[in-house]
Amino acid sequence: MSEVAIEEKPALTKKEKTKAEKQAEHVARIKRTLVASLVGIITGILSYWSGGIPNAAGHQQNGFLAFMLMLAGVVLQKHIFIFMGMDTSKLGAKDWFYQGFMTFAFWFMTWTILLTSLSPVLK
Repeated sequence: MSEVAIEEKPALTKKEKTKAEKQAEHVARIKRTLVASLVGIITGILSYWSGGIPNAAGHQQNGFLAFMLMLAGVVLQKHIFIFMGMDTSKLGAKDWFYQGFMTFAFWFMTWTILLTSLSPVLK
């Protein structure tokens, strides 16, 4: 039995990459950021909608549910990337942290804007 040696190409440095490869990586990063932003906005809207009617201070009864929806959105991103045909095997911990942070930031901004602008006004 003979073993066939599979040669793996070493990772290219920035200078060795072609312009097309750099552009493809850039487009992939933009897509990942767009997905994280849209998931954050959608979970922010769902958090407001599922949290119940806020009181005069802007607090909802189901705030914990809102936070859990945001965490579900962070986890769901990997499946969205796979569905879109994006390669997730090259993403490191820093990349996933960035994705999670973007989702959290957009979720927080959307939820806060909805809570402050659509809350009942005391007269």
